[in-house]
Formats: sequence, structure tokens, C-alpha cells
Amino acid sequence: MARNAYELGLGLSEEHTALADSVRSFAERTITTEQVRSAVESRTEDKFPEFWTALVGQDLLGLAVPEEQGGHGAGLLTLAVALEALGRTVSPGPFVPTVLASAVLGAADSKAGPEFLPGLIDGSRTAAVALGAPLTAESSDGGYKITGALDGVLGGEHADVLLVPIQLPEGVRYAVLESSAVAITVQDSIDVLRGSARIEADNVQISAERILDGLTEARVRSIAAVVLGAEDVGVMSWCVSTASEYAKTRVQFGRPIGQFQGVKHKCAQMGIALEQARAVVWDAASALDKGDDTADFAADIAAVIVPDAAVQVAQDCVQVHGGIGFTWEHDAHLYYRRALSIRGILGTREDRANRVAQQALDGVSRASVLELPPEAEEIRGGIAAELAKLVELDEDDQLIALGDGGWVQPHLPKPYGRSAAPLEQIVISQEIKAAGISMPQLLMGTWAVQAVVAHGSDKQKQELAIPTLQGELVWCQLFSEPGAGSDLASLSTKAEKVDGGWKITGQKIWTTVAQFSDWAMLIARTDATKPKHQGITYFVLDMSTPGITVRPLREMTGSALFNEVFLDDVFIPDENVVGEVNDGWNVARTTLAGERVALSQKMEAYASDSDLLKFAKSADLSPIGRYRVGELVAESQAIDLIGSRVVLKQLSGIDVSTTSSVGKLLAMKISQSIAEFVVAELGAAGAVSIPGQPSDKAMEQLISGRATTIYGGTTEVQLNVIGERMLGLPRD
Repeated sequence: MARNAYELGLGLSEEHTALADSVRSFAERTITTEQVRSAVESRTEDKFPEFWTALVGQDLLGLAVPEEQGGHGAGLLTLAVALEALGRTVSPGPFVPTVLASAVLGAADSKAGPEFLPGLIDGSRTAAVALGAPLTAESSDGGYKITGALDGVLGGEHADVLLVPIQLPEGVRYAVLESSAVAITVQDSIDVLRGSARIEADNVQISAERILDGLTEARVRSIAAVVLGAEDVGVMSWCVSTASEYAKTRVQFGRPIGQFQGVKHKCAQMGIALEQARAVVWDAASALDKGDDTADFAADIAAVIVPDAAVQVAQDCVQVHGGIGFTWEHDAHLYYRRALSIRGILGTREDRANRVAQQALDGVSRASVLELPPEAEEIRGGIAAELAKLVELDEDDQLIALGDGGWVQPHLPKPYGRSAAPLEQIVISQEIKAAGISMPQLLMGTWAVQAVVAHGSDKQKQELAIPTLQGELVWCQLFSEPGAGSDLASLSTKAEKVDGGWKITGQKIWTTVAQFSDWAMLIARTDATKPKHQGITYFVLDMSTPGITVRPLREMTGSALFNEVFLDDVFIPDENVVGEVNDGWNVARTTLAGERVALSQKMEAYASDSDLLKFAKSADLSPIGRYRVGELVAESQAIDLIGSRVVLKQLSGIDVSTTSSVGKLLAMKISQSIAEFVVAELGAAGAVSIPGQPSDKAMEQLISGRATTIYGGTTEVQLNVIGERMLGLPRD
């Protein structure tokens, strides 16, 4: 049975998918609802839950520990994959605190690792990591005396081993304490399935060998952000699937509540948050595994995005369930409590966002670089050699050669493209950029070519597709109408059959560059007796045909990119029908699918994170302003990472249509948010355009960017698409 989009987890490799399926299957069989509810009702946590021996038998405790220290050396990303699967069970017990401690110990250069890791890996001992303010440490007998207290230590009640922060002259470091040396007081935790404790040290003597060398406080936070963030992703995954399934079956006012747009959009937003969380945890885990210089930055971004998103998604899960979701008997509150607990452990959002802001303002950035399989290099040489021949051509000949060679849209079948699979497309894009070749800007022609090549006649392909790929033809799209908007199936433009062709009457609107176009894609109703999605035909229209009137529409910006187009008995010959008569909806879907993929990327014309940082570095920001910069940088990075995951999913043959809708929606929203932030921070200076000042560009970006969540499918339409296609919610 095919997995739903929201069930595709952190890992993207076949090995990760197999691990996720295995752990999830184990958890569903072994960590029973009865065990979980028994732990809830007892409100006392045993050191080892009933399923502990079986869980240890899965050999997961040493996943992130290097092989030379007795672990599997599989890395944090592999551990994160397992944690997401386990996180869906909201299981009690010391597994997460222990694997967090093992990962920290494994990352250190210390004799404490070999001393304590074997017992943690074989499940005979447990551990906990404290993430609060450092304890005091005084030099004593070649070691240190530790004094102080830490509240809310996750898993501290039954931990045999404690990793705690201590203040040394050179900075905050981590030390290993044994539980027998400290006072442990159980605390009333918001998470009723996994308790926390207060740890008090009173002049506890430790040797210097118990200090974790080669490990900064920031790196411990980073490992915690990944481990706890991965569990949060599991929490979110359960909440998204449980809420959407309930919305499909719960009937209110005579229909499933998932049909109501308010519920559908809430569930869609939950799914979007899950995609963001997966992307940033995946990236942070990968960065830490590879030892990237920007690994801590990636982890701080995950710490900004994930904990609060998990809390919100858990809240929304309760909300979707209504009254039943607020009962003690329903499991929703257990996931809400788990999310709240993790968020608290990782510190305040203000601290997390300010760390991101500070690093970004200091020039730290993290490019989304795809790690391609070895096959990429096998095809790169040939592509580079072919492109090298084009570099020497003059501009006109180069454009023709690019079109004839299939370089413009290489995914198309030959001779229009290169029949390139996703991996080859990526390599081609990289090599074109490396060669400094300027590609023709097809604009709407990008989507016209897709439809003509997929459904058109040989004559249409020769006379329209090839010249478009060579940059000779400009296209517009005559789809939207004043009364239909994005609901293209409700169009009213009529096509009447006449001798040798069709006469078209109607009005189109929001038509980009119609005033400059040579040709248009047009859909019109050819059979009014058929249902909405039938009886529509797809035409290509020569824009010089008599009866066409183009009237520019002035936008909020004062410019006129869009147009109204009036069609008054416009004749289109039979040879200009694309595909079959009355089958235009299928042809149009080819165009629309291409549009959504194209618009899922950030667009340079609108506000970007580079604009944000340029402004922030020159401005005297308040603490609130810096906090907001951190949030926006994290959100922007998450969008880039979703784009990377889309590409990697394509390489794996996974359908990316709904993920692309998520990317488009978020990319357009971030542009608006950045421009709004800059203008708001300027105060009175943001209300006027001052040449050479930030307000000049920011005002333009703010006003023009308001359209980004409208064209190409409004935010509300995109949320419907995500809710219906990703979560399977019923159509209204």
C-alpha cells in the first residue's frame, strides 16, 4: 500500500526508509496502547518499561556512537530516522535521554566515553543530559569540585549517568557525574510519560578525565536539537495523521468536517509545519554527521523551527478533535505534553532565535548543496564538453543551439529536450551555470511548450515548440476569467464550431505579458452540456488574430504586468486545437503542474534573506528586531531545504507535487514577511521612498510582493491542494 505524503520521514535513502518501516512496525507491535495508558494512570515511572528488553534488542542505542567506541557509527541522521518512528508512539522510558547522552559522549574526546558508553549501548545503564545554566566548578586535587542545581533534567530520575554543564575559566564545558554522587528530586513534569528531576551537586569531586574535551556547549545544544527535534517530528507526524483521519470520518452538519475549509486549512498548515520540521532536522543531522563548519548554525535553525511548530501542531490536533480531543482518555494531550516538554528543555524561543540572528549577522550562512550520487560524475564530463562548444557561439547562434540541443527544458523528450532524468537535469543546470551561459527567458512559454510537446500535433511542435525553445516566441496564458479565478472548470468563455475551426467569445483576466505576446494558451468551453471538467478544449491562439483586445491592468505598484483580454468572435483554425476536443482539462493540467513547480522556488524580484541581512547589518535593531531577524532567517533556510528535499525525492522517484505546493506557498510568504519587517522597522522612514535608502527598495518589494500569495494559485487554493492531495481530506 502506498504511503501518504505525510508519512515519508526524515530519511531519503532506501536504507533509511527500511529502518523507519522496521522501527515503526516494531513500535506498533511492542509499545502497546495498554502499556502507555498504564504508565499515564500510575503517574510513577519505572526505570525500565515493559518493552525495554525488546527495544534494546532492536540494537538502536548505539546508532550514533562511532564504531571505534563500540557503536554502529551510523550517525545522527540514522538515529533521527529511528527517533521519528518511535516518536509516533509517545513512549515512556529512558531511550531518548540515553541515546542523547550516548551521542554527546560519542562526539567528545574523553576517557569518559569508553568508561560509560558500553553500558549505555547494551541497555544496562541509562543516562541524562542537562541543558540548563552551568554549575560552578573549582579546581581541586587535579580535578574539580562541582556545586549547584539544575531543574527539569529529562530522564534524570532514573539516570545512572549525568552529563552536566560546568563553568570553567575557558568557558562552559560538560562533565560526567554518576547519580550516586548527587541529590536527585523527582519533579512534577508536564510530560506525564517521561519525568524530569532536579539535580543537586554539593562539592562533588570529579577527576579531569570526566571533562568532555573537544565538545563545546553549542555542540551539545546542537546534538540535543537534532535528537529531541527528531522525536518532535514523530510527535507531529502522529498529530497530522490522527487529525486528518479524524477529519475524514467525523461528520458534522451532514458532512465530514474535513470538507469545511477552516478544518481543511488547519490540517494543511499542520502538514506544512511537518515538512518544515523534517527539512531542518534532516539538514542539521546531516551537517553534524559530516562535520560541517556550519553544523551548529543548522542545528540552531532546527531549534527555532521545530519545538514551537510541534507545540502548535499538537494544539491543532486537539482543536480538530474538538471536545473529545480535550479528554484525558484521548491520547492527543499526551503528544501535546511531550511537545511542550521538549520545547521547554531546549530553552526559550528568544534565545534560540537570537543565536541564529547573531550568526547570520556575523556572516554565517549555509548553502543548500545537493550531495549527488557517483553516477552524476559519470555524465558530467560529456555534458560539460558539449556545452563548451556553445560558449564560443555568438548570442543568436547560441540561443538556437540551446533550443536545438534540448538544453532549455532537458526533461522534455527528444528532440525538444534531452529526455533527461532528474539526476541529469541537475547536472545540466550546474554545468550551464558553471559555463556562464545565459538561458532564454521563456516566461509563460515554459508551460506552453510542456503542453504542446505532450499533447500537440507534429506541426504544432515544429512551428511553436521549437521556436519557443529558441527564444523566438513570447507566450501568454488565457486561463483565468473574472467570474472563475482559480476555478478554471467554471470558465464561461465559449468556443462555437464553425467551418474550418472555432469562434471564441469571452473575457480573460490576470494575463501576464499579453500586450507583448505572439501566442497564447487558451481554454474555452466547447460543450456546455458536459460536466464542469469535461467539455473544455485547449487551443493555441495567434495574438495577432482579429477580434482580440488587450487592456492593461494597473497593479498596486502602478505598473501594468497583467492584462484583461477580450475575445470577440475570434477565429481559431482546427489545426490549433491541442489534444482532443473536449479534453482540454487534461492538457491544461500539464501546464498547471509545470507552473506550480516553477513557482515553488524563491524569486529574485522579491525580498530575500540577503535583503534582510543587508538591512539588519546597517540598522540599529532593538532586541525584538534581532529576534525577528533570527526567525526570518530560520524560516528562509527551511524553505531552501524543502527545495533540496524535493530534488532528492525526485531522484528517488517519489512524487513531489504536494511538496512543491508547500514550497511555493512558503517561498511567497517569506518574501512578504521580509519586506513587511524592513518597512515596519523603518518607522516613519518606511512610509516614504528615499532614493538610495533601504525604504526605496523595501517599499517596492512590499507592494509588489503582495501579489505573490495570489497568482499561480492563491494561498487558500494551495491549502486546499495540500489538504486534499497530501492528507487525503475530502473535496468540498
